Amino acid sequence: MTTAYDFTANDIDGQSRSLADYRGKVLLVVNVASQCGFTPQYTGLEKLWRDYEGRGLVVMGFPCDQFGHQEPGDEAEIKNFCSLNYDVTFPMFAKVDVNGDKAHPLWKWLKDEKGGFLGIDAIKWNFSKFLVGRDGTVIKRYAPTDKPEAIAKDIEKALG
Repeated sequence: MTTAYDFTANDIDGQSRSLADYRGKVLLVVNVASQCGFTPQYTGLEKLWRDYEGRGLVVMGFPCDQFGHQEPGDEAEIKNFCSLNYDVTFPMFAKVDVNGDKAHPLWKWLKDEKGGFLGIDAIKWNFSKFLVGRDGTVIKRYAPTDKPEAIAKDIEKALG
């Protein structure tokens, strides 16, 4: 059986990271963008990270430029923007595609595990979120409009 821990991704600094490094943690995997109407959700994501990191939550930001060209910068610009504007300290990864032939394998798997609205797998916009349990399986998929604070109860339940 495939789990989130079977994937690797480059971090925002270009280093390859195995998600197996997060084995036993609860993951909140989010496609993010710096120039989106939902960009202020960085504040809520950072709060979740700070509130629950000690209990085993890892928030993971995956910048994506597939929606309205809202993540035009390179990784250094994205990292700087997140740090300066939202004091982001949770793990950020290199820019990825979440849809199409070039979609990152992690995102292909996430979409296969939890289809979206009306069973359509494609990610609709920035700030789609996937909650992954300690066993590496997808618990739930959230829409971009689902604010981070609204999913805190699901995170608490997943943390046990």
